[in-house]
Amino acid sequence: MSVDTQKRAAAEAAVERIEPGSVIGVGSGSTVDQFIDALAASDTRIEAAVAASEASAERLRNHGIEVRDANSVSELSIYVDGADEISRHLQMIKGGGGALTREKVIAAIARRFVCIVDESKWVRALGDFPLPVEVVPMARSYVGRQLLKHGGRPTLREGFTTDNGNVILDVQGLDCAEPIALERALNNIAGVVTNGLFAARPADELLVGTDTGVQRFTAA
Repeated sequence: MSVDTQKRAAAEAAVERIEPGSVIGVGSGSTVDQFIDALAASDTRIEAAVAASEASAERLRNHGIEVRDANSVSELSIYVDGADEISRHLQMIKGGGGALTREKVIAAIARRFVCIVDESKWVRALGDFPLPVEVVPMARSYVGRQLLKHGGRPTLREGFTTDNGNVILDVQGLDCAEPIALERALNNIAGVVTNGLFAARPADELLVGTDTGVQRFTAA
């Protein structure tokens, strides 16, 4: 089974979790694109969606799905998003597409977070994927020096600006053995908007597309 087929299977399984008439959160990335397409093709009709990226918002609108601003909702029934890495504790590294800040906001608003991935993203421990850190542009050099003190090797994502107007430092070499502590420590660096560790708020449910079907895991 190809990676795209695995992504599609996980995406279609997530559509089954959607309550008709609800307002949902929608993440970003190639697996989420599959989810948006599957949702639009299904018989499930939602009231509206809150999108984590401009690209996802455009795709939703192209399918005739209303997109609302996060400030207009007090709670979302469910948030569906992918991950660059996810562990057995359903903690993640996200932000390969650069939408990590909006993704964290929507995850915080949602009652339930469902993560959809192909099996290559299901890992024993976090840290092989470079950790994205969104940074206010004027603080780029300072934050880079602080990340070095944490054992990281930051690299500026050249030619990229987030939907929030900030830059991304992709950091290799960080010790992610205690992801909640690391997430909080990096967020305390002045100039950091947020980082791509989703550990303090992990997923509630994981749907992994595999060659033998979709495997389901829940938070312990």
